[in-house]
Amino acid sequence: MQRETQILSSAYRYFVAVAAAGSIRGAARELNIVASAVNRQILLLEAQLGLELFERVGRGLRLSEAGTVLLRSLNEIVGSYEEVAAELDAFRGLKRGRVRVATVESVSVNVLPDILARFWIEFPGIEIVTTVAGSEAVTRLVADGDADVAFSFNPDPSPTLRVLHEEAFRIGALMRPDHPLARRASLTMAELAREPLALPKRGLSLRSAVDPALARLGRALRPRLESDSLRHMAALARRGQVVAFQTPVGIEAELAEGSLVLVPLSDPDVAVDRLVVMAGAGRTPSLAMTVFSEHAKAALEARRTALREPA
Repeated sequence: MQRETQILSSAYRYFVAVAAAGSIRGAARELNIVASAVNRQILLLEAQLGLELFERVGRGLRLSEAGTVLLRSLNEIVGSYEEVAAELDAFRGLKRGRVRVATVESVSVNVLPDILARFWIEFPGIEIVTTVAGSEAVTRLVADGDADVAFSFNPDPSPTLRVLHEEAFRIGALMRPDHPLARRASLTMAELAREPLALPKRGLSLRSAVDPALARLGRALRPRLESDSLRHMAALARRGQVVAFQTPVGIEAELAEGSLVLVPLSDPDVAVDRLVVMAGAGRTPSLAMTVFSEHAKAALEARRTALREPA
C-alpha cells in the first residue's frame, strides 16, 4: 500500500484497494490481511453511507456509480496530499543553499538584518551573500543575473525584472531634536536653503527624488556636504553639523530613541522614495531563493502593517 493513502481511514483504504484489485480476496492479498476483515469494512462503509459502492459481477466486484464518485474524490484528496507532502519534503531537505542578495545601504542597516535573523531561525544552513551598493548598481546586479534578489529604491521598469514587493516612503529633513526646525510638522526646501545641508550624491535614488526641488533654489543653495553614504550623513546630522535628506529606512533606531528627528518635506516636486524588492524575470529560482523571497515579502508586509498601526 502506498504511503500517501495512509492519510485515509481504514475503511476508505480498503475501499480503494478493492476498487483497484476488483475483488475482496485480491485487496486482502495486497493489504496483507484476511479477506473477512476487508469485507467487513466495505459492508460497514456502505451501511454508513447508505449506498452500495460495488456491484457483484461473477466472482468479482465492479464500482457502482456512487463508488466511482467516491473513488474520484478520494484520489483527489490523496493527490493533494502528495503535492503538500512533496513540498514539505523539500523544506525538510533544505539544509544547504545559497542566495545572493544585493541591497542599498539603508536597507542593510536594519531591514535586511531583521529579515535574516528571522530567516535563519528556520533555515540556519542557507548561506546569504550580500552586496551593498547604490540603487542603480543594485538594480543592474539582479538584471544581469549577478544577484538573486535585490532591495533597491526607484528602479526603472524593465522586462528583465520581476517585482516581489513595493512600498513608498516620504522623504524628510533629518536633524537633531534640539534644532530650531525640529518641531515643525513639515518643511520646504526654501525654508532649509540657509541650513548646512548634506546632499546625497548624484546616482542615489534620494538625490533623484529631491533634485527638482533643489533646482528651483538655484544658487541660493550651498550644501556643506555631498556623500554617497546615508549612514555618514545621519551621523553628521546627529552631531548637529548638517541637515540631511532621508527616509526612515536605515535610521529606525535613532528615530525611536529620539536622537534624530525626521521632518517631512512638503514640496510637491519632492517624489516619494519607492522601496522595491526584485528578482530576475524569466529565471527559474532555486528553492533557497524562493523560500528567502517569500520570507522577505512576508516580513516586509508585517513591518508595514506594524508601522501603520497606532501605538
